[in-house]
Amino acid sequence: MTKTILITGTSSGLGRATARQFQARGWNVIATMRRPEQESELTGLDNTLVTRLDVEDVASIEPAVAAGIGKFGRIDALVNNAGYGAYGPLEATPQDKIRRQFDVNVLGLFAVTKALLPHFRENRAGTIVNISSIGGRMTFPLGSLYHGTKFAVEGLSEALHYELLPLGIHVRIVEPGGIQTDFGGRSLDFSNDPALVEYQPTVQSTMAAFGQMLHGASPESIAEVVYAATIDNTDRLRFEAGADALEILAARRASDDDAFLRGMRTRFGIGA
Repeated sequence: MTKTILITGTSSGLGRATARQFQARGWNVIATMRRPEQESELTGLDNTLVTRLDVEDVASIEPAVAAGIGKFGRIDALVNNAGYGAYGPLEATPQDKIRRQFDVNVLGLFAVTKALLPHFRENRAGTIVNISSIGGRMTFPLGSLYHGTKFAVEGLSEALHYELLPLGIHVRIVEPGGIQTDFGGRSLDFSNDPALVEYQPTVQSTMAAFGQMLHGASPESIAEVVYAATIDNTDRLRFEAGADALEILAARRASDDDAFLRGMRTRFGIGA
């Protein structure tokens, strides 16, 4: 029987590449996005339903799930991909941006997952793939909001791994490094106030170092890892994705906290 997957945030980047990856491999795809009326590519694919789901609008979630089940009969897997990165000095970040970062990256993920759980529980089967980041295992300067959300994704996913496994539901975490086109595009929301002069050396050194550290894997290559995580038949939880992710996380594991933090401060030009 053909399997069906629901993916959030498919209007661009990794979400779009993931939708195309699964469709090309014969899955039914429920490709969700905030503005489906603006989509033209995915709507032309066979076995693909493009429908509205905005993780900030809880009322949009149940109709998207119902539409997918109505068209394909069941849903076998969920990829929680919708998200973005809010960076910048905390002092320069408006409260509404702080709240939105957690609404999208954490609370929205919770809401979509919760909406699928009755269906998965009834079927005694299902796979939930949460797109985290290397930023859920370590941090960069100016990323208190983004890393706060991704550390939350890591923690909630690990807890759900224990909670849902007895029900036949598997939880996976995919941890990419940099993805081409992400930083500097609509996936990044940077806040800064040049009047806060004390932060500007860190802002400048951090932005310069980002380009050197995050080489940027293609969305298509990360989508292959998402596919592998979804069809994996073991109880494995974490899947690192991208050469830079493998390198940075290996360095993190090889160092104690003091040594790793010291190395990161040096790399970003941050002194006492």
